[in-house]
Amino acid sequence: MFRNGLEPWHLLVVLAIVILLFGSKKLPEMARGLGKSMRILKAETKAMREDDAPAADTGTANSTATEQERPAVAPVNVTKSDETTRTNTTA
Repeated sequence: MFRNGLEPWHLLVVLAIVILLFGSKKLPEMARGLGKSMRILKAETKAMREDDAPAADTGTANSTATEQERPAVAPVNVTKSDETTRTNTTA
């Protein structure tokens, strides 16, 4: 049944359907947008690798220092569900 997999005529049918759905004017715009997003993704992953490389050389001492530099989170007043129902029924 799936002995040959995708054959060239399968790809032609898919290409024809894509052209019919999106039109020939939209396809170059879509390809251009895809190319830009791929370039952005590549640049961001390269920047992440460069940021991680110096941290890997210094070991765990650098990772504990960065954890201590994080600002504290302000506490939030959390009420229990039974407290909220009492205040809602009395109001």
